[in-house]
Amino acid sequence: MRIDWNNYRTGRFFDELIDSRGRPRPDARVLAAYLSSLSAAEIKARKAAAELAIRVMGVTFTVYSEGGNIDRQWPFDIIPRVLPAAEWRRTEAGLRQRVAALNCFIDDVYNRQRIFTAGVVPRELLATSRNYRSQCAGMQPRHGAWAHICGSDLVRDADGTLYVLEDNLRVPSGVSYMIENLNITKRVLPELFADQNILPVDDYPERLFDMLASLSPRPQDQPEVVVLTPGIYNSAYFEHAFLAREMGVELVEGGDLVTGDDDCVYMRTIAGLARVDVIYRRIDDLFLDPETFNPESLLGVRGLMRAWRKGNVALANAPGAGVADDKVIYHYVPRMIKYYLGEEPILPNVPTWLCVDEQDRRHVLAHLDQLVVKPANESGGYGMLIGPQAGRRKLNQFKRLIQADPRNYIAQPLLGLSTAPTLCGNRLEPRHVDLRPFILQGRGTHVTAGGLTRVALVKGSYVVNSSQGGGSKDTWVVAG
Repeated sequence: MRIDWNNYRTGRFFDELIDSRGRPRPDARVLAAYLSSLSAAEIKARKAAAELAIRVMGVTFTVYSEGGNIDRQWPFDIIPRVLPAAEWRRTEAGLRQRVAALNCFIDDVYNRQRIFTAGVVPRELLATSRNYRSQCAGMQPRHGAWAHICGSDLVRDADGTLYVLEDNLRVPSGVSYMIENLNITKRVLPELFADQNILPVDDYPERLFDMLASLSPRPQDQPEVVVLTPGIYNSAYFEHAFLAREMGVELVEGGDLVTGDDDCVYMRTIAGLARVDVIYRRIDDLFLDPETFNPESLLGVRGLMRAWRKGNVALANAPGAGVADDKVIYHYVPRMIKYYLGEEPILPNVPTWLCVDEQDRRHVLAHLDQLVVKPANESGGYGMLIGPQAGRRKLNQFKRLIQADPRNYIAQPLLGLSTAPTLCGNRLEPRHVDLRPFILQGRGTHVTAGGLTRVALVKGSYVVNSSQGGGSKDTWVVAG
């Protein structure tokens, strides 16, 4: 297959590389011209080289839904997505604004609760929140940051508008794949990096370490930072190991750490116990500390919350940050921005109906076959209804679920997600994509240049999650 853009049809969707007249967008012209110059044999060879690199580098992910822990090779498409730098500057500003407001909200929840008193967010939503942790009340983490690592999912509608679809504030994953995508693309399309100013993302581990170090309770040049993983059977274990290696810190499991009588956390080493200053935890709140949360947890560290509350160890993300990682709370983020920052939101939310609201619920139930319905606290695309693609049985099932627990569901219109050219066998076809940039907040704030582009490899599908058949692309922010 030789790439001929004249035969590529974008349809009714906004395409990230090719405009509605069939011409490459300005920042994608170099890429489009280069791809057109390659023969069918060359394209096949580049694709094979990418697949080999993924195998050699051991880039994998785990799928739980097929009767066991199934490790799969990371699905990757060699044609990058291109974002213009001018657009990205505005997007970056919007993400900084959003994360600042979300951290203000979380801090307010566990301290003064001014936003509820002011009636900006209904107080009853806190009472029914699955991720509110009363054990965190009164805590004030360093720099006022609770969600130190945030992955906000962005989608573009058919008219080109970029929306925030959701905010992931507990243990967001995917950043290692963003970096590895770039590394693979540099191997298979090296010529393009010589002629274009593609903003880097491979400095993320250094940025992450600096942010984590800024949280240290002890004033040290090199604080002891560790990555706490549930272990090798976790779906994101590749990422845990990758980030620990790239930062040059220890990857530990719960049994490797102990809380001392002095309420400090120590790591077991061959030289004895070594004090830990910062823990980048990749374990959910309820498994962090069997003394405070689930007493049967074997993944966490007994006494860890005691040490954190006394300020002897920093935890990223902070326990309790998930109170803002709720699709019902998501609806109120634009109001948070106005309330805490006194600013108009730069990036819009997707229009959202809350099933807990009686009027909204009536609308959702009457238009179920036209809407996307999501549970408030699920991730990975699980438990979701895409009304226009659902059968009568599925629609009736969700009607019962909503009526039984309206607080747990929101609904949104089915956006015409933007597409990007994707190699599908011997053909080049448009596939729907989203984007997950990563925002770090500690002493300062850093936003990745672009992020992880996820692509729905199944024709017509809107589900981009790798656990449900999605793949990914390298993402370029092209400057100049």
